[in-house]
Amino acid sequence: MSETAGRALLLRGASVVGVQGVTAGSSVLVRDGRIARVAHGVDGDGSDGSDGGSRGNSGEGGDARVLDLAGLTLWPGFVDLHNHGAAGVDVNEADADALHAASRFLASKGVTAWLPTLVPAPDEDYRRAAREVGRLMREQDGREPSARALGLHYEGPFVNGRQCGALRTQFFRTYAGPSDADVLARVGADGARHLVTLAPEVAGGVELIAELTRRGWVVSIGHTRAGVETLEQAREAGARHMTHFMNAMPQLHHREPGPVGWGLTRDDVTVDVIADGVHLDPLALRLVVRAKSPGGVALISDSVAPAGLGDGEFRLWGETIRVAGGRTSNERGGIAGSVVTLLEATRTVLGLGCAEHDVARMASLNPARLLGLDAELGSIEVGKRADLVAVDEGGRVRLTLVGGREAFRDGDL
Repeated sequence: MSETAGRALLLRGASVVGVQGVTAGSSVLVRDGRIARVAHGVDGDGSDGSDGGSRGNSGEGGDARVLDLAGLTLWPGFVDLHNHGAAGVDVNEADADALHAASRFLASKGVTAWLPTLVPAPDEDYRRAAREVGRLMREQDGREPSARALGLHYEGPFVNGRQCGALRTQFFRTYAGPSDADVLARVGADGARHLVTLAPEVAGGVELIAELTRRGWVVSIGHTRAGVETLEQAREAGARHMTHFMNAMPQLHHREPGPVGWGLTRDDVTVDVIADGVHLDPLALRLVVRAKSPGGVALISDSVAPAGLGDGEFRLWGETIRVAGGRTSNERGGIAGSVVTLLEATRTVLGLGCAEHDVARMASLNPARLLGLDAELGSIEVGKRADLVAVDEGGRVRLTLVGGREAFRDGDL
């Protein structure tokens, strides 16, 4: 049973980041794990229903437990599409308990939903990981509140060896028929989402896109050197998104625009980016947001197990990964994922001058929409899940609600 099942929770006095802008001195009423009312421009109990979206009578908030959030900004919970782990937990190796520990850490950083993400590995590792994610999803309502696992993201193994990044090429594959797609194990849990990053130019790649799209998977283009013609074929087959845009793909060339030029100019293709100050120069990040508009960009962490552990050396994916000053590097000197959180990514994009409601779209609504979950998640609107994050002026998370339950609370809130 949710914390608010018997009694409503009134979040009073926050600046609420809505779909169209930020409104100060507002109140959000949470009942049965969902947003029951959003009242703007009031410092009281929010019972005037001034947003026109209230439910029930004008006194609906009268029985609510009140939490004063004056001075804080209330954001929709962040949705991380691409996360290999954090706080010492590696998704490729973790069981459900370890995944839940990572989910608790993520909640402390404002993430309320995430897709555990796998790097290429043996088939049995895929099957084991899918079982553990499925177990977590089936059990997470009964565990301590934390960021909710939504399914599984396979980064590879159907990707280009010349754009491998930190992925292990010995596990890369090509596609010859539907049985090859079966190596991507499904998560056995109601509502589980499945996303795969692949390169359409690998043998059978376009046919694989069509097959996975038929199965209801979300297909994203990444770790690719595909030309424009192949990219168009991939789009027609069902691939309408691009993974960690500009990374693990050739640089833009004026005579060979490739994936970057194609992605920047296709209005019906969305992209995600790692806004950690390492993977993309701020000017390149600004270019992507300007070209795609905030509606076409999702923020991801691409975080790895050392995220949250500080600088040092760590064993990951069969090699030593070094973290120094917020940058990861593997034994070949390449970047090996990130140690950023989506909270830090939002700060980076805000620092470019983006409006808060546009950043909320990139960190919350756009990822939810890619997964077909935007009717439930991603914005502060009546009827949606009460996945909410209160942040102070210093950018520190003070409160995280997942389905109306406290998944994180700063002790002095």
